[in-house]
Amino acid sequence: MKKLLLHVCCAPCSAYVIDQLQKDYDVILFYFNPNIYPEIEYEIRKNESENYAKKLNINFVEKKIDHNIWLEKIKGFENEPERGKRCFICYKYRLEETAKYAEENGFDIFTSTLSISPHKDSAMINQAGYEVSKTFNMEYLESDWKKDGGFKKSCEISKENDFYRQNYCGCEFS
Repeated sequence: MKKLLLHVCCAPCSAYVIDQLQKDYDVILFYFNPNIYPEIEYEIRKNESENYAKKLNINFVEKKIDHNIWLEKIKGFENEPERGKRCFICYKYRLEETAKYAEENGFDIFTSTLSISPHKDSAMINQAGYEVSKTFNMEYLESDWKKDGGFKKSCEISKENDFYRQNYCGCEFS
């Protein structure tokens, strides 16, 4: 099986995606989310994701970075609407770090859970993924995990596992 690095944002978004990907890939979770604010929100989501990974016996990697670096990346786009330029910059930055880690650590392919949210633009996420894949010469797995009831299934798995469910993407501007 190909070794796949899965960028995860939270346990509720990850659960269904992990279930689907494990059928065809050796999945490792990668938690890189400098957009999440405040710090307590970041920790809650990270801990929930890490605990779920342990439950499934899946390796979990966290790459933490100062939130201020992320703020510098999106500077000037704070007032963009959800699904706007700020989001594209954010997706691309998180996928760049995912692909970089994947390349440095012998992965075959990378992707993200981000497209499971009905509030996210899957085409925009995939565009960022393809751009990043060219930079790092890594294969990117295109996704729209919300299709075919994926979001509904992720909600069901979340309920079964009593996951904390946030009501915003994590960014203080969303």
